[in-house]
Amino acid sequence: MAYDVVVLGSGPGGYVAAIRASQLGLKTAIIEKESLGGICLNWGCIPTKALLKSAQVYNDIKHAQDFGIEASGKPNFEAIVKRSRGVADKMSKGVQFLMRKNKIDVVMGFGSLKAKGQVEVKGADGKTQIVEGKHIIIATGGAVESCQH
Repeated sequence: MAYDVVVLGSGPGGYVAAIRASQLGLKTAIIEKESLGGICLNWGCIPTKALLKSAQVYNDIKHAQDFGIEASGKPNFEAIVKRSRGVADKMSKGVQFLMRKNKIDVVMGFGSLKAKGQVEVKGADGKTQIVEGKHIIIATGGAVESCQH
């Protein structure tokens, strides 16, 4: 299928670019190899911030008596991680909603530039397809190790 704009990568740069292109009336597709929202939303910044919030709440409970409040708490690490994953999953579903709302086609798989105006996408099943676009935006972002937020 041919598009006006094909965005390779659905992280904070990619999905915002795709939404704007669609809002400007361009037929748009986004290609993502794993989960909409990219590294930052799914494994880096957002889940880490959720973990930090749990640590802050625990620290506040430890000092509750300083504020005249009796409270005790024992960290449940399984529940803390579950909450962190839930926050990330909810935000990824939000990106999915934005793609549907803005009529952006989502192509799941690993994309690589094939030729001018062509992205080859290899799906999880090993099958490949060619996605064509007049304009291609490369928004592949980084790795978990490089998330700086």
